[in-house]
Amino acid sequence: MSGSELRLAAVAVCVTLTLLLTGCSRQGRTDPAVNSAAVAPTAPDVPATAHDFVLGEDARGVTTAPVRSERLADYLDVAGRIQADPTRVVRVYPPVSGRLVAVQVRPADRVERGQVLAILASSDIAAARAAYRQALADAQVKGQALERSRLLYENHVVALRDYQQAHAEGAMAEAALESAAERLELLNVDTAGTSDQLTVTAPRAGVVVDVGAAPGEYAKSLDNANPLCTIADLSTVWAVGDVYEKDLASIKIGDSADVTANAYPAERWRGRVTAISSTVDTTTRTLKVRVVLANPGLRLKPDMFAAIRVVRAVRSAIMVPASAVVREGAAAYLFVQTSPGHFEHRAVTLGRDTDRGQVEVTSGLAVGDTVVVEGAELLRAATTSS
Repeated sequence: MSGSELRLAAVAVCVTLTLLLTGCSRQGRTDPAVNSAAVAPTAPDVPATAHDFVLGEDARGVTTAPVRSERLADYLDVAGRIQADPTRVVRVYPPVSGRLVAVQVRPADRVERGQVLAILASSDIAAARAAYRQALADAQVKGQALERSRLLYENHVVALRDYQQAHAEGAMAEAALESAAERLELLNVDTAGTSDQLTVTAPRAGVVVDVGAAPGEYAKSLDNANPLCTIADLSTVWAVGDVYEKDLASIKIGDSADVTANAYPAERWRGRVTAISSTVDTTTRTLKVRVVLANPGLRLKPDMFAAIRVVRAVRSAIMVPASAVVREGAAAYLFVQTSPGHFEHRAVTLGRDTDRGQVEVTSGLAVGDTVVVEGAELLRAATTSS
């Protein structure tokens, strides 16, 4: 053999040794001390197949865990809006006609029961006070007449009929006086005062959601179409959504519901379904569903967009961490430990994602299988480069 042939043979041997060493170094890495289900050293007596690969003893960054079955809830999600409870909304009208002297509240103001909302100057106040004083004087006169008639009747001077007539007139005068006094009390007017101004007060505590008048305007009485202001108690609000009739069997009154507002996507309000509409909207084929919510801090505002989630059913499902799933386009697979140190990538079918960072596996995996929960991307890179 010539010198050149010897040199070519030596180069071929070196290349072969390099390829063998490179193949051994691409078996992956794991840390056997990561957890109790960490990858074990390579078992030399188990050969690798076309779908199987082996990690060496010095492999790190890979953690495994056994697959378990968990309880998974199926939800019905309903789009909705936040609304004020209509029974807690008060529209304040002026009790008499007159000119607005002052409006002392603005939209979004919080008011307490009895707080002054507006001041109104009205001639009706003087008329009501005059009616009271007239009724008072008439009641006094009729009372004196009744007393005289009683004395005369007891001394047999007048007939019983005259005494009864005086008694009836006195009773009617007292009734007229009570009516006039109640009128002034309703208007919150002092019977001994002389001012023609009336203070309009808040009938309940709440938030001013609208003001419909301004100082200087002439406000009509209760027949006015526009209220002075509208007050809503928002300590309790409604979440109202539209449920399609095909989903009606999945929801019933009393079901627990979670509500999420678009303004606070990371927060949930817990309530219960309190009402379902008795009629179907013929256009949208939906029914109204209502959830009553406590609203501490008044963070939920009327007309906010919201999502209502009601639990339909609870079932058993195989769940794995989202970090264990490797996705390639529409396909997904997991790395399953077949024996100590030996892994295979197994195609699976996925179901729902949960808000706890887990994914449902509907096929391709069984309870008791050991899967890679951390380091799946490292194994993917190792298998791709090998």
